[in-house]
Amino acid sequence: MTDNTTLLVGPFNRVEGDLELRLDVQHGRVAAAYANSPLFRGFERIMEGKGPMDALTIVPRICGICSISQSMAAAMALADFAGKTPSPDGAKVAQLLHMVENVSDHLMHFNLFFMPDFARPVYADRPWHGRAVDRFTAAKGSALKRATEARAGLLHIVGLLGGKWPHTLAIQPGGVTRAPSARDKVRLSADLAAFRSYLEEVMFGAPLERFLELETLDQVSGWETGDVALFLSIAQDLSLEGSGLGSGRYLSFGAYPSPNGTVFERGTLVDGLSGPLHPEQIVEEISHSWMLGEAAHPSNGMTRPDEEMRDEAYSWCKAPRLAGLTYETGALARQAIDGHPLAKALAREGSVRARVLGRALELARTQVEMERLLASIDPRAPFMRHVKLPSDGEGVGLVEAARGALGHWMRVEGGRVTSYQIIAPTTWNFSPRDERGVPGPVEAALVGAPVRAGEDTPISVQHIVRSFDPCMVCTVH
Repeated sequence: MTDNTTLLVGPFNRVEGDLELRLDVQHGRVAAAYANSPLFRGFERIMEGKGPMDALTIVPRICGICSISQSMAAAMALADFAGKTPSPDGAKVAQLLHMVENVSDHLMHFNLFFMPDFARPVYADRPWHGRAVDRFTAAKGSALKRATEARAGLLHIVGLLGGKWPHTLAIQPGGVTRAPSARDKVRLSADLAAFRSYLEEVMFGAPLERFLELETLDQVSGWETGDVALFLSIAQDLSLEGSGLGSGRYLSFGAYPSPNGTVFERGTLVDGLSGPLHPEQIVEEISHSWMLGEAAHPSNGMTRPDEEMRDEAYSWCKAPRLAGLTYETGALARQAIDGHPLAKALAREGSVRARVLGRALELARTQVEMERLLASIDPRAPFMRHVKLPSDGEGVGLVEAARGALGHWMRVEGGRVTSYQIIAPTTWNFSPRDERGVPGPVEAALVGAPVRAGEDTPISVQHIVRSFDPCMVCTVH
């Protein structure tokens, strides 16, 4: 490889690969990165002219991995549009469904999408490589069978409460369509107990509460059990604590909302300092996007693709900014903003290692919250309220998908949707440059990544990209 070259790399995901990166490489390191979401899908355009309730059927099909997140955002936007709130116990069931989806997503990311990279021959000389091959070789590793079995057992909850997954219609603006019985609660409790057993035996190798007691980077570095320990030994050997460093700015819309607040707090975190979130300060810029129109808040935004694909643009993805700044979103952001000491320390580190451990921490915390939430559900309570939608108005639904902040902004006139705008987590994290030339979070995190001689898809770049867990089909709607 020459001192200066350009690489076009992709795909990256093991789910779907609609991501291209253009890397300017100088002296063996990435000097600049440009993230392209090359597939325009048009779900926001599909919603125009539809009845508002059609959102519950259409927008979950943006993605089969996070369809409940899309359902939740749509239901919340409809409830906001109607000026209503769901029944309290209906909201609890919706929260539980959403938690199950996010937890299963984190589990699959660790076992199927992230860790298999370390079973590659490029790491054959590393002392941990044999264990990585045994545990995480794609389609063969011993960890994969246990993880998929545990996930299938957990998704029994969605089958019982939601009828199917993905694309359940159980979540509505007034609550949920399925009222669990006392007998159902016993079955659901058994499913949660089985999933806890898996986490404690395999993922963490210890009671979850022990992991949740960790507060510092030194403490987590000393963790010695479960697959988390194997990841930590790999991370230490490869110095992943210094790879893919972020800006130190994080945001969360607040996870699992109910009439009594959210389970995990809403807000921002900038250089370790917590602050409020002001959604009215969100602007989607399009200077480097193949989109027509002007930069705008999503309530006033439009989705008009530039079929000419002007030269100065390089992605179909818009560039969301909060008060003019880039923000990272995801499990690490959620847990740090919620105030967990270990998450706050990891957020200051802001690395590949930090993002993966942020998901592990959220797995443990969410398991505890699912158990608490299920215990609080009263089978005798109403699970649905009647909601009548007006002919005109606006509604907003802000939730947290597994990958981070997800927002739906709806405008209705004469009983028909005139605007439906969505900002997904990967839109935040994989945005292109804005009008000031500031790169998006992933583009910035890739700067400095080493590129070995002969690499056409640098392994360090793959680790960084996968630490953000992109879902590109969610990015351009």
